[in-house]
Amino acid sequence: MPTAICPECDEEVYVEADAEQGDKVNCEECGSDLIVVGLDPIELDLKVDSDDDDYDEDDEDYDSYDYDDDRY
Repeated sequence: MPTAICPECDEEVYVEADAEQGDKVNCEECGSDLIVVGLDPIELDLKVDSDDDDYDEDDEDYDSYDYDDDRY
């Protein structure tokens, strides 16, 4: 069974031999949800939930520029 490295904890993750891009796997070591992004060699990336794409008021990286403020 082929393996790849978990991008979160750097441990080996077993991937099915017939895996395809977009398949989801789980790291048994750290519990991260991963997705197959490459096949030759097999590469994994952290699975991003679609909810994470929404604006979050508590996100410190959010640009705090107030476009409605007439002072700018």
